[in-house]
Amino acid sequence: MHPEWWHWFVGGMLLTLAELAVPAFYIIWFGLGALLVGLLLLLAPELSLTTQIVLWIIASSGMLVLWFRIFRPGSERTLSGSASGEVIGETGLLVAPIEPFVKGRVRFQRPLLGADEWSCLADEKIGAGERVKVVAIEGSFLKVARTGV
Repeated sequence: MHPEWWHWFVGGMLLTLAELAVPAFYIIWFGLGALLVGLLLLLAPELSLTTQIVLWIIASSGMLVLWFRIFRPGSERTLSGSASGEVIGETGLLVAPIEPFVKGRVRFQRPLLGADEWSCLADEKIGAGERVKVVAIEGSFLKVARTGV
């Protein structure tokens, strides 16, 4: 069987849609590679099956490498593009009390990572109105500790 251009389009769309079910963000590149091969096959219908598969592997792998090596933000970066090291040590005012395993709220004088108020966690009980400093970023929460001042 010699695949037609629309076979690659359907396969590419299915792989791209499969990315919605599998939140890993790598299946999409294989789907886009299939769409690219379908487009090339539409423009040059005489491509052999071997050439089509090789093109799909090269296109998919190339896009995957570009994403993970060049375009994807590094693991040391936060979502807003500020390095996590720039946030550690910032001081804020606790506006909601904190207890171990219970979230509180901290407000900063200037916006930090795009917001002036953040949910936070701490290893000890800290009352509202106390000054705290950021000691780590844990997911979408800031981990804070008393400033000692």
